Amino acid sequence: MTTTSDPGAVTRAPVPVPDADSAGFWESTRDGVLSIDRCTQCRRWQHPPLEACRHCGQPTRFEPVSGRGEVFSFIVVRQPTVPGHEPPYVVGLVELAEQSGIRLTGVVRAPVDAVHIGMPVEVRLMPVGGGEFRGPEFVPVSR
Repeated sequence: MTTTSDPGAVTRAPVPVPDADSAGFWESTRDGVLSIDRCTQCRRWQHPPLEACRHCGQPTRFEPVSGRGEVFSFIVVRQPTVPGHEPPYVVGLVELAEQSGIRLTGVVRAPVDAVHIGMPVEVRLMPVGGGEFRGPEFVPVSR
């Protein structure tokens, strides 16, 4: 079994199945860029993506984001649940710096007892499934 402690490892997490709304997200992460759905009119970000803005109803498109943010909430996984992830590890809900309320979920690669609400993190896109796609993981950053 491959573990994610190796930065180049491919985890055996479920393989993403892009749909019409999420294809732009998965295509950009495959290319090593984190992109989030953004309204072409009111310029608000939205995640999960939709074909139209949930605020004004206008079309959206995927645009790159910095990948920086803060841990908004988290849990510590202590039982083996996902192949390739050896417990204990942290799954965090990260609020991106681009806009309040835009949050992504991912493993936070830090010692379990060091993770806290408000912890500054940045994304790194790691291969998942068979390696065709990349998923967000977060690592601590200093400010």
